[in-house]
Amino acid sequence: MFGFRYGAFRPLLTVLGMGPRFSSVDLRPDILSVRMGWWFKADIPRSSIAGVGPKRGMGLVGGIGVHGWGGRWLVNGSVKGIVTIDIEPRARGRVMGVPVKLRTLAVSVEEPEELIAALGD
Repeated sequence: MFGFRYGAFRPLLTVLGMGPRFSSVDLRPDILSVRMGWWFKADIPRSSIAGVGPKRGMGLVGGIGVHGWGGRWLVNGSVKGIVTIDIEPRARGRVMGVPVKLRTLAVSVEEPEELIAALGD
């Protein structure tokens, strides 16, 4: 399991239900499971992970939390340690209970290099 990386907004995110107690990036044999409290939930088949690497193509990270549109989602507690995951075919996720399709997911994790290595296997 990989923990989300948090910055100065950790206390606020914790109050909003997105703190470490309710959030994780869990890599199982067939599924990458990403949760950020009740705000974001996705179970991505590992067979759908088309690429993984450090943050790229998401522009400047100016926000913390859960945000995105058009299949590109950023789920972060920090502007550092962001890993970008390309998904093909698109996977399903939920943002505040609303279904979304994921083609790119970027997450901030405590150990980005380890997550990249694990997903690259």
